[in-house]
Amino acid sequence: MLLSDKTNPLLSEINANIENIISADNQTMKMLVLTDTLRHDILKALISYSEKIPYPASGASTIKGEVSNTLNRWQILAYVAGIDLTVVKWFESHLDALSILYEVGHGNPEQGLWAIWAAEGSPDPIDYQQGKISGTKGWCSGANIVEHALITYRDKRGQSQLLTIDMQQTGIKIDNEAWQAVGMQATDTATLQFSEVRARQVGAANAYLERVGFWHGAAGVAACWYGATAYLASYLIDAYQQKPNDYKAMYLGQISTDLAVTQQYFYYVADLIDSQPQLSHELAIRQLRAYVEKVARQVIDVVGQALGAAPFCHNAHFARLSADLPVFIRQSHGAFDLQKIGELSSILARESTAKRSNIWQL
Repeated sequence: MLLSDKTNPLLSEINANIENIISADNQTMKMLVLTDTLRHDILKALISYSEKIPYPASGASTIKGEVSNTLNRWQILAYVAGIDLTVVKWFESHLDALSILYEVGHGNPEQGLWAIWAAEGSPDPIDYQQGKISGTKGWCSGANIVEHALITYRDKRGQSQLLTIDMQQTGIKIDNEAWQAVGMQATDTATLQFSEVRARQVGAANAYLERVGFWHGAAGVAACWYGATAYLASYLIDAYQQKPNDYKAMYLGQISTDLAVTQQYFYYVADLIDSQPQLSHELAIRQLRAYVEKVARQVIDVVGQALGAAPFCHNAHFARLSADLPVFIRQSHGAFDLQKIGELSSILARESTAKRSNIWQL
């Protein structure tokens, strides 16, 4: 999780609330078994904090000794990810949808659970005519519980547009059959078929993709990956403290170094975003996401080597995080992301020639 020398009172309040919900179910975090009811209770509690959680790029904290607003947001996402990646998948999408609506000038969104569904490429793409939509939308997580959706579609000129939809309407068919994942199995991810469903267009053409907040939100997803990764690593700390040996210490030293570097990079990027909110910081955020993915895969592997089969077989919380995280980090785009990092690095090097001979020079 993203810990800082400064304080995050909102995170402390959320933490206490969630811990009470888990305790009332006679459970503890380290041995947590999540039912659908408990997941929804936790999600409902989190949604009640939606208006208090700062938007990305909303500035440094105005209160001395507290974390910046962007880091505040990421710390909360990382904390929830350590509990359960299904819950944070829903909650991150909810918060992202609210941020997007704010950024495109859509004030006072309706109360309830939101989601942003932006995957494209369906053979039957969304068609919007006279205030109604028809067509299919894939990769819609939380399909059966989301109350209000923000979705993308391409208009006749190929421009990306945003629509809001009340999910309580008739004319929406939810198909969960394609979702065969073992990891992230509980996310209720479905393909939706819309038939003459009322929708409302918001924002300007291409606003979703062109706004700087697109990348700020992408960093929030990386905070989710990191939160789950850090919690998995904490199992190795516990095991070493309970029964120290040199091999556990070696493995712990390996992942501790990687996590510490990643943590510091999150602080750096949060400061970048809050100090220069008008910029996307795409290169820094792409690099952050790529590095978090690499560290997540390494932690899964190393912690598994250090602890053996027991936690995979006897600890529901550990087993679930270990199964869910490899699927969640595939929200990264692998080689394509690295290609873009290379292209952006080349552009930066060209622009920085007059200032320094090497963009990585200290």
